Amino acid sequence: MPWPLLCTPVRYAVRILSSLVAAAMKLFPLLLSILLLAGCASGPRMDTRHPSVNYDNRVQFVILHYTSANMENSLRLLTHGQVSSHYLIGDDKQATLYKLVDESQRAWHAGESEWLGRTWLNSSSIGIEIVNPGFRETPTGRVWYPYSEAQIQALIVLLKDIVKRNRIEPHNVIGHSDIAPLRKQDPGPLMPWKRLAAEGLGVWPDEQAVARQQAAYAEQLPSITWFQQQLARLGYTTPQNGELDVATRHVLAAFQMHFRPARFDGQPDAQSAAILQVLNQSR
Repeated sequence: MPWPLLCTPVRYAVRILSSLVAAAMKLFPLLLSILLLAGCASGPRMDTRHPSVNYDNRVQFVILHYTSANMENSLRLLTHGQVSSHYLIGDDKQATLYKLVDESQRAWHAGESEWLGRTWLNSSSIGIEIVNPGFRETPTGRVWYPYSEAQIQALIVLLKDIVKRNRIEPHNVIGHSDIAPLRKQDPGPLMPWKRLAAEGLGVWPDEQAVARQQAAYAEQLPSITWFQQQLARLGYTTPQNGELDVATRHVLAAFQMHFRPARFDGQPDAQSAAILQVLNQSR
């Protein structure tokens, strides 16, 4: 139909459409440039066909704690305070297990710490808190609060899962006092480390080998330098000055609390020396 014969509204519509087409043609080069730049900004193509075999898990350690607080305060502090842990085991009848931080994330439970030369273990560990008051002071001395059977059973189930998934070595299932002996005493002498080791969740010395070695060391006790070297070999951060100073006594007490909880006075003796030697020989 000839242009003049079109009705007025149609002519207006055609003119507007023609203007829009003309504008789009002018903007096309600019739009094309923007799209090309956006494509370049997405980065190069990722080739995932050549995975390396040289790696290991970020999680190397599991660290056990007690909360020094009741259930309500423990949960509040670990979720809204300045500290956190990946898991919390409650003190109710069922020993309810709480997951507070995903294992892929870093929780703030270890603080200034060291084990086997690795420092600041928040970044390489999973923290497990157990609701337990810790201890109370009495006229006859310090009394430690026991863990319930339900808590220990829950801990064993949880540890087995964590250790298997992350391929954690038994000697890297440790306590807060092991990695920070100058500051911490948890999980205390009533943590059943021998029972955990029997489940493959820690290490424990062969008691017959300890008895044989203890008899030899009863004749002559090794030097303080020897104790410091053996403690460091086992994993503890220990002074290497040949002196039974305050730091060395704290480290030795932490070791004794873990492996000889009947007496952890920080004093070198034949049994402690025998346990140290047997543990290091078995690694």
